[in-house]
Amino acid sequence: METRPLPPDNAPPVANPFADAELAGRYEQWYSGAGRQSDLAEKQLLRNLLPTFGDVQTILEVGCGTGHFTRWFGELGYRATGLDSSPAMLAQARLLNGGEYRAGDALALPFEDRSFDVTALITTLEFVADPRQALAEAARVARRGLLLGVLNRHSLLTHAYRRSGKPLWQAAHFFSPGELRRLAQTTFGDRVSSIHWRTTLWPVSWLPDLPLPWGGFIGMAVTLREVSETT
Repeated sequence: METRPLPPDNAPPVANPFADAELAGRYEQWYSGAGRQSDLAEKQLLRNLLPTFGDVQTILEVGCGTGHFTRWFGELGYRATGLDSSPAMLAQARLLNGGEYRAGDALALPFEDRSFDVTALITTLEFVADPRQALAEAARVARRGLLLGVLNRHSLLTHAYRRSGKPLWQAAHFFSPGELRRLAQTTFGDRVSSIHWRTTLWPVSWLPDLPLPWGGFIGMAVTLREVSETT
């Protein structure tokens, strides 16, 4: 599978590598070009998981970047809000329209408790300083659960990313399905109602998403009990 766009090799180091304006400007080109098949496979997996949450009307995407998945959620009929800490990415998202966008930090979301039906983090956990805190915040603002899309550390795809030597991939924290499940269980405790996951982005493109631990992209639906049920 083709690698997602990265900051240029000669870019100066920044606290948020996705703040690079040049990267933001060309990010959407990957989805319509080299990454088209990957994008379709990821969306199909996530779409298959969404019914797990029941009646969903609102979705918050944390780490929305240029709003690619936020717009897609809107196309599916959900009221979608995107949040990102990169002004450059948010500028592109607003230029492309298709959703409401807010600036903010995944570790301290600027929303009240239970503000959305579902919180989505798609290729976001790999790049936050504290994945557990990001999940805790995502669950705080969610009524029904979390939709996670994460690159799988046990796949050929992430091995290729590591071998590329790119600083971003060297710093990324990849998860296996088991690790992601355990992280959700220990973070949410008794509030977890169910966890469903599948993977896609196989070395051969014709395979569907499957509950096997080797696909390059993990999709996971974590349904949560109402707060009143756990007290």
